[in-house]
Amino acid sequence: MLSTSLAFLLYLTRRIYGSGDNMTNWNETGWRYLKEKQFEKAAEAFNQAIEANPKDPIGYTNFGNLLLRLQDPEKAVPFFERAIALDEACGAAHYGLGNAYYELKRFEEAIPSYQLAEKNGVSDGDLHYMLGMAYFHLEQKRMALVHLQRAVELNQADLEARFQYALCLGALGEVDLAIEHFKCVLDQDDRHADSYYNLGVAYAYKEVYAKARHCFEKALAIQPDHLLAANGLKQVDRLENGSHEKMP
Repeated sequence: MLSTSLAFLLYLTRRIYGSGDNMTNWNETGWRYLKEKQFEKAAEAFNQAIEANPKDPIGYTNFGNLLLRLQDPEKAVPFFERAIALDEACGAAHYGLGNAYYELKRFEEAIPSYQLAEKNGVSDGDLHYMLGMAYFHLEQKRMALVHLQRAVELNQADLEARFQYALCLGALGEVDLAIEHFKCVLDQDDRHADSYYNLGVAYAYKEVYAKARHCFEKALAIQPDHLLAANGLKQVDRLENGSHEKMP
């Protein structure tokens, strides 16, 4: 699932290409329709932008982003590639291509696209979040940790980035730090069931079973069909009844 917001993508295109000429006005119109979920009108506007200036990469970039929003990353790829062919320094197009590859689960190709986006001026929390998640899917957790940490540093309010950072810390055995960040997520969103569940797992790992039980119960109170939390409660019962085998 992509973290990138429409507002950030619009910011990228405005920053790189401004907002003054007719072609860009078509792009602005397309973004307005996109935010309003009027996808056909957005497509018409972005197509007008391309026809008005077929050598400008931003119309192709925007059309690619529209296709991503419509969950058609395969069709989005050639639009981003065309934009990059027109301007290799178009960071927004590299970023969009990275997002398309990510959605296609082509993580090894997404990473260099994100790196080229950063090289060409895109450097915000969303970029590092996506890089971190791509590395995480490739089981390169140390590299994932670097970028997820940077995502959190750049946007303290990004709960999903902080949650994934905490998961990565836990996967690398940094359980105490993971606990801190799961708690931080819950400080900002006390109905984040998955944070309660993973906090419970961390406490169970540390053999603090009363806190683990409390966290699993909280997760189930928020989401009664949370099967992992239900299983966590059973595991705590088993552990408290004499088995010292730690939870996975």
